[in-house]
Amino acid sequence: MNTLRFKGHFYTIIPLFGRATTLMEMEKFVNNYIVIGRMPIFVLLLILSFGLTAQDSTLHYHSEGNPIFSHKYTADPAALVKDNTLWLYTGHDFEGGQKGYKMKDWLVFSTEDLKNWTEYPIPLKIEDFKWARSGDAYAGHVAERNGKYFWYISTNWSGIGVAVADQPQGPFKDALGKPLLTNEDCFASSHSWACIDPAIFIDDDDQAWIFWGNGQCYYAKLKDNMIEIDGEVRQMNFENFDFTEAPWIHKYKGKYYLTYATGFPEKIAYAMSDNIDGPYEYKGILNEIAGNSNTNHQAIVQFKGKWYFIYHNGGLQTKGSSYSRSVCIEEMKYNKDKTIKRIRMTTEGVSK
Repeated sequence: MNTLRFKGHFYTIIPLFGRATTLMEMEKFVNNYIVIGRMPIFVLLLILSFGLTAQDSTLHYHSEGNPIFSHKYTADPAALVKDNTLWLYTGHDFEGGQKGYKMKDWLVFSTEDLKNWTEYPIPLKIEDFKWARSGDAYAGHVAERNGKYFWYISTNWSGIGVAVADQPQGPFKDALGKPLLTNEDCFASSHSWACIDPAIFIDDDDQAWIFWGNGQCYYAKLKDNMIEIDGEVRQMNFENFDFTEAPWIHKYKGKYYLTYATGFPEKIAYAMSDNIDGPYEYKGILNEIAGNSNTNHQAIVQFKGKWYFIYHNGGLQTKGSSYSRSVCIEEMKYNKDKTIKRIRMTTEGVSK
């Protein structure tokens, strides 16, 4: 087990020897890390000579605040709690200072305390979906059912797909060989990126639902197998519903909460209902414009008795931007009437 320091943070690398990488990638890995403790440089080079890369290793990371991770650009978070572990699934902005979206794979992390994180080998790539001609690895959501883990992903204009794995860290594989949803299902939309941002909610009666969309919000039931739509696709509408993208459903004390990105640059707004399919009542802005990012994308989850709001911004210095984003986390609290207290974005996050 090898300890590294990078940009003021400490890492532990556990080798999982597998795919070799190019010399350029290995040189970049060496140049970006400073070895500390008892591990000299020549040992690191020896490990690299056997094909160790960040892609083929498990990385242990201690977070000191927001953004959670400083070694990669992460976006579009989704979270899943299993036993005493929170699993965090993110998109991956390729590098800092990007001028457009370059996203080719997805990432997975886990934590038991929101401070010490483990990153796993890349679990899923856009190239794993042979039908996804767009080549874009956009936002996704992971749900568990019957011991299987289903990762619903969006691909810009190629549709929403679903991959499946036997364990939360993957590896995942395409479950259908075709899209689960396409622009044809987005009947009230005309632009090519309408079918994005899937969000899954499994209700207390075990019925699974999928919400998605850009510009218009759509929803449908899922069959028990989690890879087929059950019945008709419907459109969400209610008074003051200014929907941009990024729907998320959660439930608290009998109330359903629909959170979503609104406007552009995006804020996160929310609405409440007694039923998952509405009618919903608009409750206002939950999270203001994320720093240095035109988009925002939230995950809301209960973990060890507390609720958390996970989002992204462009705050990773010095090359963070709207296209080089970073996932952050804040505690979320409710008022006595079950409305949600406004989220205040902080540098400290949950480390304070």
